[in-house]
Amino acid sequence: MKNDFSFLTDTFSNDESDNEVKIDQGRKPVIIVVEDDQTLSAMITKYLSKKINLEVISFSSPAPAIEHITKNQVDRFCLITDISFEDNSSDGLYLIDLLKERGLTFSSIAMTGFASIETAIAATKKGVFHYLTKPFELEALKDLVVRALVHKLEYRESLEINANSSVSSDKRSFSSRYKLEMPTEDDMFCGMIGRSKPMRKIFERIKKVAASNSTILIGGPSGTGKELVAKAIHLSSNRNHNKIVNVNCGAIPGELLESELFGHEKGAFTGAVSSRMGRFEAANGGSIFLDEIGDMPLLLQVKLLRVLQQREIERVGSSTTTPVDVRIITATHRNLEDSVQQGNFREDLYYRLNVIPIKIPALKDRREDIPLLISYFLSRFVSADGRNDIELDDETFEILMSYEWPGNVRELENLIERLVILRGGNKIRPQDLPPKILALTNRSMIDTDDLVSLPENGINLKDFMNEVEESLIKQALIKTNGNKNQASKLLQMNRTTLIEKMKKRNLDVNMQQ
Repeated sequence: MKNDFSFLTDTFSNDESDNEVKIDQGRKPVIIVVEDDQTLSAMITKYLSKKINLEVISFSSPAPAIEHITKNQVDRFCLITDISFEDNSSDGLYLIDLLKERGLTFSSIAMTGFASIETAIAATKKGVFHYLTKPFELEALKDLVVRALVHKLEYRESLEINANSSVSSDKRSFSSRYKLEMPTEDDMFCGMIGRSKPMRKIFERIKKVAASNSTILIGGPSGTGKELVAKAIHLSSNRNHNKIVNVNCGAIPGELLESELFGHEKGAFTGAVSSRMGRFEAANGGSIFLDEIGDMPLLLQVKLLRVLQQREIERVGSSTTTPVDVRIITATHRNLEDSVQQGNFREDLYYRLNVIPIKIPALKDRREDIPLLISYFLSRFVSADGRNDIELDDETFEILMSYEWPGNVRELENLIERLVILRGGNKIRPQDLPPKILALTNRSMIDTDDLVSLPENGINLKDFMNEVEESLIKQALIKTNGNKNQASKLLQMNRTTLIEKMKKRNLDVNMQQ
């Protein structure tokens, strides 16, 4: 890739002592955005200007950004740059290199629409504060900028930090601000765990609404625990002597969902060899939880609306109505207001369902709860595994605290279970974590500079890489006591691929499967 900064040759080739910029610690830092997508650049600039009390300057390519920084002696700044540009004349990582050569005090956030582990590791080696994959939430970018200003530039004055921001007002690491500890009785409510302010509010709201029969709509990203909230509402209500019936509307084909919900009579359709009670009748006297209600077909939405209005159901193939006494709790990861505007969800049904809304925050928006969840899941899976001596080291804990958790609590739970099963010892270390997490938290599993140094007379790269591969395969087999299934998971390859590589190197393949 060509990096055309030739017009700056004179500026950068002068004697270092003449060009070194003296840093004025009293001067406010600025935010510099380098992005060739004009729409995205304008959105970032407008949003950050509004949310953070600092000047935001944008450029469409690295060259004018460097020219501005040099001519105006900008010495303290947060750089937000794309990694690649459409004209292929430059790249963001080279820009960071040039700025570092000048000895400037700055923090950098790299953006890319083409994420890869290799690019993430390259960005980490350049000292990038964080690595963002497009598309991303502007609020998430704002929080990163604030963290970069506080942690890297030690700047706090006049920063307007949103109350929900995950950023602390002081310069401390996650591991010093948070510690692993088991949740107390006060942190647990009907199977849910949380000490953060958002979760406390949810617990209180559940207690307030549980006694009523009003319809509840639970919103929030996938994996946040919407089913647990529904269960907590039921268990806290006066209907808890009867059961709660769960239905995932997105997992049942539309043509079968009506029968599943309302039941059917014998002969109502091909294959209906006998009458069958539906989920609403089964939940009579209790509660019904309709998960992913946003995926329900429009035709069925009409019939659900009738149930809400009349409190009676009609089986498929029957003209007789049956009254039902059911508390209806629904949930969705979708924005139903948008679905209404798009014609995919009935407006009248939306208002009937949204009598009492409960919004569950993403895990990244309640980081205070992550240590409690890690400790709880560790304890649970370690006990199930017959061990009680497994712990996280400090660096691993800090990585998990800084990770964005797109899969939320479910992703964290699955990760802890995986780490307990595939552990290499009594302590879980960064190298035990999936590459995806290491990449997205700007951590490299291997410091490649320390791994090997190039001899003066060169090296046979092919032979060296074969030796490294054989060594890692042997280590994986030793660590898993020869279990090829587990070894292949450690090496993140198919089991059949591992066996072929073992055969090629004359390693024993006749060990446990």
